[in-house]
Amino acid sequence: MWIQMYVNTILFDSRNSSYIVILRDEGGKKILPIWIGAAEGNSIALAMSNVKAARPITHDLISAIFDRIEVEIARVVISDLIENTFYASLYLLHDNEEHHIDSRPSDAIAIAIRAGAPIFVEEEVLAKQDSSTIDAWMKNLGGAEGGGGPEFNA
Repeated sequence: MWIQMYVNTILFDSRNSSYIVILRDEGGKKILPIWIGAAEGNSIALAMSNVKAARPITHDLISAIFDRIEVEIARVVISDLIENTFYASLYLLHDNEEHHIDSRPSDAIAIAIRAGAPIFVEEEVLAKQDSSTIDAWMKNLGGAEGGGGPEFNA
C-alpha cells in the first residue's frame, strides 16, 4: 500500500556535505529522511521556494520537455529500500496510457514538486526503517542544520 507524503523540509548535512529531504505524511506521524546529493538538494530547495534559475537546471529541462510533449507526471512512488539505497519510479501519463520510469528518489521528488504531482512511499519502505534510529536522529537534529544521522542514498 502507498502512503502519500509531502516534502516537509530540506536540510543541509554539513558532516556529509549533502542534503536531507524530509518526507512526512499528512498527519505528521510518519517521517522519511533521505540523504541526497548537493545538486538535487539545491534543485528541490529552489522548487520549494518557487525560485527560477537564470538558466534551466536539469529538473527544469525535464519538466519543460514533459510539458512540450504533453506528458503528465501522475505521481512519484518511493518503492524500495535495499542496503540503504532508496528506489523510486515516476508514473507518467501520455495519450491516456500510464508508464513508469525508474528514477532516483531525489530526481523524482525534484520533478514532482515542479509538476505539483503527489509523492507516495510504499508502506514496506517505511517499515524497513528503524523508527528508534529516526527518532534519535530527529532529537539530535533539534531543528538545526546538520546533525548527521544514518545515511540513505537516493
